[in-house]
Amino acid sequence: MSPVSARTYRVTVRGRFGQLEPNVKARLVHDLDDHDIFKSSFSLEGSFTYDHKVDFFNFRIEVQTPDGSEAAGNIGLKETERFLSTLGIAHKGLKVNVFDASAVWD
Repeated sequence: MSPVSARTYRVTVRGRFGQLEPNVKARLVHDLDDHDIFKSSFSLEGSFTYDHKVDFFNFRIEVQTPDGSEAAGNIGLKETERFLSTLGIAHKGLKVNVFDASAVWD
């Protein structure tokens, strides 16, 4: 039996901001240019972007796991929730999209 190797998945979690505390919203507005969609990428740390109205956001993360796309989506979702929680960002309506980047090389 051969060992199962990890596959690389690109996970995008989309959502809306919830009721933001005034200081959190002010920080997001101040940092808006740093979180433009054209500066985003898939990385192990994740990339956070949002619109100019501070209404919708994306979190893009690269996940490596041998356990399949559903597991990758769950990992990406947990990482997104951890990121948002750490910054005190209220959110709602999270939706996960997973792409198996390893399939490109199959």
